[in-house]
Amino acid sequence: MPNGVPMSWHRGSYHHAPLWVAEGRGARFTDVDGFTYSDFNIADMSMFCGYAPEPVVRAVSDRMTRGNQFLLPTEDSIVVAEELTRRYALPMWQFTLSASQANTEAIRVARVVTGRDKVLLFDGKYHGHFDEALVELAPDGSLRAEERGLPIGGEAHTVVVPFNDPDALADALAGGGIALVLTEPALTNNFGLIMPEDGFHAELRRLTRSTRTLLALDETHTQVVGPGGLTAAWGLEPDLLTAGKSIAAGVPFGAWGMTETIGHVLLQMKGPDGERGDMVATGGTLFGNALSMAAARTTMLEVLTRPIRAPRGWARSSRTAWPRPFGLPDSPGTSTISVPRAGYTFRPEPVTNADEARACADDLLTRLVRVWLANRSVWEAIVGAGPVVPVPATDDDVDAYLVAWDELLQHLAR
Repeated sequence: MPNGVPMSWHRGSYHHAPLWVAEGRGARFTDVDGFTYSDFNIADMSMFCGYAPEPVVRAVSDRMTRGNQFLLPTEDSIVVAEELTRRYALPMWQFTLSASQANTEAIRVARVVTGRDKVLLFDGKYHGHFDEALVELAPDGSLRAEERGLPIGGEAHTVVVPFNDPDALADALAGGGIALVLTEPALTNNFGLIMPEDGFHAELRRLTRSTRTLLALDETHTQVVGPGGLTAAWGLEPDLLTAGKSIAAGVPFGAWGMTETIGHVLLQMKGPDGERGDMVATGGTLFGNALSMAAARTTMLEVLTRPIRAPRGWARSSRTAWPRPFGLPDSPGTSTISVPRAGYTFRPEPVTNADEARACADDLLTRLVRVWLANRSVWEAIVGAGPVVPVPATDDDVDAYLVAWDELLQHLAR
């Protein structure tokens, strides 16, 4: 790309020139100009374990000296699959290089199992950059592609309904053409963390079972609450589960788990030595490579080993509503926490769906938050998604975040 910018899609992330990073340690990184930031976006949660976690650095370095890729499995694959089974109670696992690819493969195997084509997503979702997931509701209620470069008519294979709306979900499933419902347990890619209302997950599971529709939970972000993510914390029972990002401490890795019934479809595949007629469209040359598996094994067994508790002072952000925050009488705000992830919105009560989140979005205020924090050595790159407290964050890091926010609120109240 011109001027040495390697990732053009970053142009859609910032309204300013990006920072260029020199190095990172723990919960902080330093840019090429020597400024250090406490990071509360932590590379969109992919580096939740922190930058350069010592156990993972050691494991990856050792694996590189012994070979990092063979197109054959290593013992680490067994250990990782067993640990994922322990955490998520699904007995069979496959590996990719990202959660996006894990979601793609989960959709494909669901089509084979059910004999149906469509996938249902909830408005406000994000599950990766692949065709079925890059579909959104237009203002008139029709579906359209979110970005350019997608196939014309590709939205025909996707259904989108509001989150926390069992009636809309029931209507969509009634036609019987949906292979899979794919959702995060709580939606993490909106202004404010959109939490499920009481009984929503129970009704989601009841409706999918009654219509013989498979249910996949995407724990890529929500896994940070502790081993087993929100699936374990809330006692959820998906047919498939996907994860990526922090599960291998930011080393490229994705995983998707499934019930024995679904896994049996993969075990039945024939076609050795290049005969692919009976194969499900899954796999990739670097999937399950030795380096990724070593990183995932060490991350789960030595770093992400226990539930995460809120650090000192973080509870200050969990009050139900800030009284007249930002100094604007008509723009009160709310924060929501699913430790260690939080979200905030510019309205008095939590949002329950993407429409509500969009209605209270304030683009200029969002831009101000990022720049204000960055100028005070705090990084929150995807402001609308809300902050996350990484594993190695100190009380000083949290205090820096909260002090910067308090100063912003005081400034706006003048």
